[in-house]
Amino acid sequence: MAEQVRAIRTRKTILTAAAKIFEERGYQAATISEILTTAGVTKGALYFHFQSKEDLAQGVLAEQDQQFSIPPRASKVQEIVDAVMLHAHRLQTDPMVRAGVRLSMDQLAQGLDRSGPFLRWCEIGLDLLLRAQAQGELLPHVVPSETAEVIVGSFAGIQSMSQAICDYQDLVGRVSALMRHMLPSIVVPSVLASLDLSEGRGAAVYTEALQTSELPQPPSPSAPAPAAV
Repeated sequence: MAEQVRAIRTRKTILTAAAKIFEERGYQAATISEILTTAGVTKGALYFHFQSKEDLAQGVLAEQDQQFSIPPRASKVQEIVDAVMLHAHRLQTDPMVRAGVRLSMDQLAQGLDRSGPFLRWCEIGLDLLLRAQAQGELLPHVVPSETAEVIVGSFAGIQSMSQAICDYQDLVGRVSALMRHMLPSIVVPSVLASLDLSEGRGAAVYTEALQTSELPQPPSPSAPAPAAV
């Protein structure tokens, strides 16, 4: 049991270090040696958990939505809003999420399959939109699969713009505006009037989720402590 706990801790240490290097330098420029130095682990420990730099990058991409869970709402459209606003909040506060997004948007990352996060977000959105449709929350013309992809693609563009302009400092405001502009073409007026689209929504959902242990605490911005397999 103790060995298993150490292995889990070491894997997390390596991923945190990899996230730091990938966010700072991008996929192509990042090196295994830099990640080893930052993590403070041996090469054997790293390769026990990850076979290559690509394997490390996929681990970071997957980690950004690990334990992703939105508290249930009567309105499934509110859950969609909460998912989007929560992700915006985590981009501002969680280095692992920022690194995952940096990788998923990195068009110079040759040989890295970056489709996973986009496909997972589309699946989450489609599921919630189908449930919202079944409850009569969507306008008649809405095609859930199409709308899910539009929401994910629009968020990707908004967050990329915010990152370039001010390193995500205005992201929650931009995402709140995105929701206010997009949802009237998707949602029936009675539901639209009841939605909380405020800029503080993501932080509030994060706090609520933490209280029910549905989200992990963001890692410390300081360098990970040395660990062993």
